[in-house]
Amino acid sequence: MSKISGASIISRMLQGYGVTHVFYVPTILMRSLAEMDSLKIKKILTHSEKAAAYMADGYARASGKPGLCLAQQIGATNLLSGLRDAFMANSPVIAITGGSTNDSKYRNAYQEVEEFKQFDSMTKFNAEVNDTNRLPDLIRQSFRVATTGSPGPVHLRLMGLHGGTIADAVTDADISIEEKFKFSPPFRPVAHLDDINQAIELLLKAERPIIVAGGGVIASNAESELRKLAEKLQIPVATSLNAKASLNDAHSLNVGVVGTYSRSCANKAVFEADTVFFIGSQTGGQVTVNWKIPKSGTKVIQLDINPEELGRNYSNAISLLGDAKSTLAEMYSKCIGKSLQPKIKWLNRVQELVTDWRKENEKSMTSTAIPLRPERICREISESLPVDAVLVSDTGHSGMWTSQMIEIQHSTQKFIRCAGSLGWGLPGAMGVKCALPERPVLCFTGDGGIYYHLSELETAARFGINIVVIVNNNSSLNQEIPLVNAAYKGLNDDQSAEIWKFQKSVDFTKIAENFGCASFRVDKPGQLKDLLPNAFKMNRPVVIEVISDENALSKTAWTPKNNFN
Repeated sequence: MSKISGASIISRMLQGYGVTHVFYVPTILMRSLAEMDSLKIKKILTHSEKAAAYMADGYARASGKPGLCLAQQIGATNLLSGLRDAFMANSPVIAITGGSTNDSKYRNAYQEVEEFKQFDSMTKFNAEVNDTNRLPDLIRQSFRVATTGSPGPVHLRLMGLHGGTIADAVTDADISIEEKFKFSPPFRPVAHLDDINQAIELLLKAERPIIVAGGGVIASNAESELRKLAEKLQIPVATSLNAKASLNDAHSLNVGVVGTYSRSCANKAVFEADTVFFIGSQTGGQVTVNWKIPKSGTKVIQLDINPEELGRNYSNAISLLGDAKSTLAEMYSKCIGKSLQPKIKWLNRVQELVTDWRKENEKSMTSTAIPLRPERICREISESLPVDAVLVSDTGHSGMWTSQMIEIQHSTQKFIRCAGSLGWGLPGAMGVKCALPERPVLCFTGDGGIYYHLSELETAARFGINIVVIVNNNSSLNQEIPLVNAAYKGLNDDQSAEIWKFQKSVDFTKIAENFGCASFRVDKPGQLKDLLPNAFKMNRPVVIEVISDENALSKTAWTPKNNFN
């Protein structure tokens, strides 16, 4: 067997696993990066390690393939902070960093800090590569761990500040790849048949059943199976924000996003249900409004590929251990031929809740106010979003507005949201576009969000990452207004404004133009709807700054009074 360098092992194995892009801040694995040119792997040089991790995360969520991000040792901690969102979102990201050498440890070497153990808290697998012979099997293990079960980030630290100790050495180790672990999920286990039958019977006996679809539905590509089962059993569907695109908003069974960033009709429906079927949901604080919804005593069925999640937050009447797509398909097949009686009273009640919510919000969604209401911005996006578009949302107010007000109208549209790190939106959307270059990608963020990684607009222009970015600009972090009012007891002066307001004179269109992007400013209703179709055709990054009302606050989540669940 011929000898091969560690640098070639890395580049060739990444190619073998179908990696098309790597996101990085140099100096790291320079020989590997050079070899990637001939292997048709695109190198995306970013302005920060955190942004590189976010791009790899967006790439992974959009493609189902692990995203790759790289940093030398001094940038490892910055890269780690970027893995937080991937970890929270169960996104398969592989991070590779440089590390200490045996000669430099414990000697105050330049730029050297022992950060390796910090990666334990935000990865599924954290390993050191101190011998080039181990590089192939640990790369295989990284792809295996990242894609299996609940996906998630992994980290490999290569000896040498720039990984050079491992990259420069040669070995005759086997560099074969495992085809099964190119995508997530590699395995599709079906829940036990007895459990499936019990779950179906419980759903049929329930008077007010509801499904809560979580991010696992999207990760498993189980949207069609979810819809077919819901339609067969005539069960309403609420979604987590991660699963917003799993069922069209106009579908008669869709009650909207439930939880903290939610529609009130969805929270009310889940609270009134007597049986809740969680599918691919970790039943965390956001989707349950800190475990207030569903209420205590509600029967719960839970389907998840990760056994650790079954019953974590709710005592399950029935636990289904399996992949969402394959298990829902099996459940549907078991329902064929059954005599099913739609629960008309319950379906009418749920539709009443949805209708009331739409009536309540119609005025704000069609508002002609200037500065614009965010609800109107979202309505114009819904009406002009291409049928194959991917909508990428930042967190905070961006997550609240998109969850409540933007309508997913086509099964071919995708929705990808930040798991909780403000500023993720722009670099995350860039990663999505790298994974899906032929599809329109729209990023919805605010001025507070885009400030985090504004420099990456230059990266987008440099590499032709042609996303459209809508900046909901209210010159502030106005989500904090209630907290500021509480702290200052309602006093509105210059000092209280220091906590949440930015300069109104900042013009994001000029900044975007200087970075090489096309840019537009919208300050009147109707302009955005007319502008968006042309923006997607420009074949370059586009920034659209929309001036909105700084006092426009998203409604807080509906919760039941005196509910101490």
